[in-house]
Amino acid sequence: MDDDTEDWAAQLEANRDEKDRFFAEHRQSPIPPEERDDFDGLSYFDPDPDYRVEATVTIHETPESVDLETSDDRTVRYLHVATLSFDLDGESRELHAFRQAADESRTLFVPFRDKTTGQQSYDGGRYMELEPDRDLSDGDEITLDFNLAYSPFCAYSDTFSCPLPPESNWLETSVTTGERTD
Repeated sequence: MDDDTEDWAAQLEANRDEKDRFFAEHRQSPIPPEERDDFDGLSYFDPDPDYRVEATVTIHETPESVDLETSDDRTVRYLHVATLSFDLDGESRELHAFRQAADESRTLFVPFRDKTTGQQSYDGGRYMELEPDRDLSDGDEITLDFNLAYSPFCAYSDTFSCPLPPESNWLETSVTTGERTD
């Protein structure tokens, strides 16, 4: 590994350790309090730099409203604010990025499913959140790091309601990095 990859892998491991501590100790952890003493950390696929890809951004100036189904059979409204186009496993792919209407941040919410969903990863899909440091424009490049893919809180407790990835964000490949279930 080169120095940049080693630095990236070390930062990823530090982030995972911090998240495990939060899940084990914090009062807002999704792990039910009675299960925290037995919690010994989340499961992860091994870090893989091949799952860090550059995506080309298409901004939707007039975002379409989309009702995403949730884990508790409700719907929640999001705006489809951007489309992210990228290559993964030698194929061109797209994911839709969302934001809630009242959200004034630049954060892009990217829920997705892949061929590990329901087998090696949570059956409701996984999430990524992208936090660009500026407003994005058509043609901008942004890094999609699937190593940061995480399971929503509803994977750990039924008390949470989580949006499910729309069919447009179902990837026809196995994303064997990020959080896993087993």
